[in-house]
Parts: sequence; C-alpha cells; structure tokens
Amino acid sequence: MVLTLAFRNLFHDRIRLAVTLVGILFSIVLVAVQLGLYLGSSRMITSNIDHSDGDLWVTTFGAKSFEDGGLLLRNGERHQALATPGVASVVPMVVAFAEWRKPSGGSTRVVVIGTDPEDGGLAPWSLIKGTWEDVRAPNGIAVDRTYLKELDIEGVGSTAQIATGRIRVKALTDGVRSFTQSPYVYMPINRARQLLGAPTDATTFYLVKVAPGADVEQVRKDLKSRLETAEVLTKAEFRDRSLTQWLFRTGAGVALIGGAFLGVLVGTVIVAQTLYSSTKDHLNEFATLRALGSSSGYIHKVILGQAGLSAVIGYVLGMIIALAAVLASHDTPLPLVMTPWLAAVLFAVTLFMCAISALSAIMKVIKIDPAMVFNR
Repeated sequence: MVLTLAFRNLFHDRIRLAVTLVGILFSIVLVAVQLGLYLGSSRMITSNIDHSDGDLWVTTFGAKSFEDGGLLLRNGERHQALATPGVASVVPMVVAFAEWRKPSGGSTRVVVIGTDPEDGGLAPWSLIKGTWEDVRAPNGIAVDRTYLKELDIEGVGSTAQIATGRIRVKALTDGVRSFTQSPYVYMPINRARQLLGAPTDATTFYLVKVAPGADVEQVRKDLKSRLETAEVLTKAEFRDRSLTQWLFRTGAGVALIGGAFLGVLVGTVIVAQTLYSSTKDHLNEFATLRALGSSSGYIHKVILGQAGLSAVIGYVLGMIIALAAVLASHDTPLPLVMTPWLAAVLFAVTLFMCAISALSAIMKVIKIDPAMVFNR
C-alpha cells in the first residue's frame, strides 16, 4: 500500500512530476558530464605512465608531470642504475614539446615521445594502422587519428616537419589523447634526439624494471643513494604527481568537481521544492490517514516512496542522456568516460539527493493535526 499510495500521489499531478524529473535529469546529466570529464582527463594524463613497463621512474628533481620532465644529460646515470642490485633493466625515454609544421602552412605544438619498446619501455597502444616496425622505418612516427585534422595530415603516408627534420606517418592509434591538447607523437629515441637537436645521451626519464623477487622500495633507496642528481619515483607516485599538476594546480579538477557539486545542489533544491508542494497540497489526505489511525512513520514512508520512485525514474532517463553524450564525445579530443563504478555512484547520489529533498516534506507532515480533517 505504501508504494501504491506513493505512486498515485506522484502521478496525480503530471506537470509537477515533469518538473521533478527535469530537476533530477539536469542534476544527473551535469554530474555525469563533469565526473566523466574528470575521469577522461585523468586517463589522458596518466595513460603513458600506466602503459609503461617500468616499476620506477628516474627523472630530474622537480619534474611535475610526464610532459614536463626536463632532460638528464648524463648517460653515466644509466650505468650507475644498471649496477644497482635488484635492477633488471634501465630504459631511456625522451619526452619534450616540439613544433609541428603543417604541410599547408602554420604550425602547432606536439609532444615528442622517443622510446624503444623492444627494450621494454613504452610502446604506442591501440594501433589501428601500421605497426611499431613500420614506425622504426626511416622518418617514421605514430600519431592518434583524432588529431589528423589538427595536424593537417590525412593519415598513413602523410609527411610534415617536426622541429628540424621531416617525418612520415607510418602508424595510427585510436584513443591515445593528450590532456594538454598537444598530440603525442611516438618514434624511436634516437630519431627524437635528432629532431629535437638534443645530445646523443639526452634522456628525460629512465624506466627501471626491478628484477623478480627484489624489493622495489629497497631498490629505490639504493638508486637514490647512487643518483644524487636525479629523483627516483615509483610508478604510483609519478602518476599521482602528474594528476596533481594538471588537475589541481591548474584548477581544472576543482572546476569539474565544483560543477558536479553544483548539479547535485540544484537538483536537490528542485526536487525538495516539488515534494514539499505536493505534500502541502495533500495535507488533508494525510490528515485523514492520521485520523484513521495511520502512524506518522507510515506517512513518512509514503513520502520517501515518492522520492524513491522519482529517483529511479529520473536516474534511468538521466543515464540515457548521459550515455548518449558519452557516445557522442568518443571521437573528440576530450572524451567523456562512463564506468560501472561511476554509474553506481550516480545512482547513490540520486537516491541521497531525493531522500534529503523529502525531509522538507516530512517536516511539514510532522505538524499535521488529525483533527483538521473534521474542520473541512
């Protein structure tokens, strides 16, 4: 009977129900978009770190992120790292911003990533055309298909110029986006050094692979004592540092989280106002129930039932729109991400929002005098 009464009260005024659902829809879609952008940005920021094969990252002191690592110009540091007990391999990598000169004129910035995957470092993933062997061919590079228009190229076989040298696209990836909006360009490390005009031993990072059975933290301490001019970070530490740099020091993450909070707040206010008005319009009916012996708890359950039904209906409709937005953003430079965890969080937020909204209506019902039904 509780759900039946809640259902009838909810659908008695269709216009009011529509207003309630619009409020929930607005809240769900806004929160989904903001948190989806947050997750998408996080994945873009850490994608290269997550796909790397190193347990430890050696970089210059104060390196803020993957794209801002600086250069380690002492090749002797690699030999010192290799001589450290518990170290299986040390793979150099060059990462730097460079100018991409478009074939039709003009230029843009790209992030050059020089790496040798055959040594166990970082390889471009999600290749849809070409292979790493193709990239190793003279002047070969790999880029993501999302940035073809921005780079003024058509695809595999196109040519352009990076810094001081000519290049040819030999492979395309799908979904390898850059948070800085400067496309990642993958190539062998020696080619990257040559294009950037860097010394032959120039390195941005060393990816250190720890030998099986060795203690990562102990190897890290030993490396720190040997490499006095470099910083040694675990993969998780470097990942967190990159996220902090791009999402919080720039304010982007705070803005996205703030937008999500605003969506919840607006949705709560709209639903609360609607439930309060509905309860106020049905005070006589609730007073009749009280006069017939219904407990206040029963009436509270009816109101909470209305809120719960609103939450479920609004959530379903909101998720349909949110998923459509996710699909529409798939091929954009900043795609939205929807995960089962995020969908569960959105449902919990919707229920919480509607439950909080129901409190205003419950407070009104508490003050009902059953005798008022005899004064009608």
